[in-house]
Amino acid sequence: MTRESVPGEARVALVPELVGKLRAAGYEVVVQTGAGARALISDEAYRSAGASVTVNPLEDAVLVLSVQPLEREIREVLRPGTTTLSFFPHGRSSAETEARRTGKLTTFGMEYVPRISRAQSMDALSSQALVAGYRGAIVAASRLRQFLPLNMTAAGTVPPAQVLVLGAGVAGLQAIATCKRLGAVVKGYDVRVAAAEEIRSMGAVAIDLGLPSLEGAGGYAREMTEERAVLQRTLLAPHVAAADALITTAAVPGRQAPLLVTADMVAAMKPGSVVIDLAAESGGNVEGATPGNVAQIACASDTGSVLLWGGANVPSQMPAPASRLYASNVVNVIMLMTRDDAFQPDFDDEIVSGMCVTHAGKVLRQ
Repeated sequence: MTRESVPGEARVALVPELVGKLRAAGYEVVVQTGAGARALISDEAYRSAGASVTVNPLEDAVLVLSVQPLEREIREVLRPGTTTLSFFPHGRSSAETEARRTGKLTTFGMEYVPRISRAQSMDALSSQALVAGYRGAIVAASRLRQFLPLNMTAAGTVPPAQVLVLGAGVAGLQAIATCKRLGAVVKGYDVRVAAAEEIRSMGAVAIDLGLPSLEGAGGYAREMTEERAVLQRTLLAPHVAAADALITTAAVPGRQAPLLVTADMVAAMKPGSVVIDLAAESGGNVEGATPGNVAQIACASDTGSVLLWGGANVPSQMPAPASRLYASNVVNVIMLMTRDDAFQPDFDDEIVSGMCVTHAGKVLRQ
């Protein structure tokens, strides 16, 4: 396993408690010096678990684990036939994919795990969305300058905060659950009809705009027409205006995030309100949201402003739990591809073939 080189990436692809599982399956585990430091995992913790810790872990490597795709300087020292296992986001440059093809590297992308029951334990997108949803709720609570729960005191009653969550996938449901645990009054909306029951199961109110469902493949929503998008924003506007905190989570891998909230809708919110856009990296659900940026949007009332927080690599902001979950996904993938105490992927398996980007000098997925 290598140390992450992408700026801002604090997660790690393997945690000490899972080293023993790989060793029991016949693997020698080699970790690069300082790989876990940003996730608060020491080299000694890896050594105690049975891993070797070295400055150069790539010599004789059969399988290289990371969170982000390997940088060119690292990738170019790998021998032909080496396998890399990491996220490999949609939209990676064709030159990088071509370099992996010509270098005869086998590339598996963790975001391409099929959304089927058998692959749930390998679904890194879902595990990291869980972290992002929790983090989004905590950021909203910390940025909102009022109590989330109802407080009844001798000095008077402090009403609970009103929270609206748009998107009820893994991240959205976790944001709903966290805000409910903190005592807020929570409402949720999703374009998929099945999501309404999931929202209610978390103790929130499911908003019904009276629009047709947009159920899509793999549990994701279908893309909507511009006409539908405009109507949806119009119907959502009063709900957004009434919220003290808005958390948006609607994103589909490989596609532009849908615009759910316009700048005018944000400006119509109460002064001091908070907007958390967890989809900022894929274009944003909120007009004006940019990843890693916090902006103050002037209210239409000319009094005060609304804080707009754009998420950037949000799971990495909680590197310890995010790393544990991601590492578990990775190890489960490795176990699937292990036969006779060796790494031997079965490319007839739909999970294996679905994850593979390059293999044996061919590009299998763009």
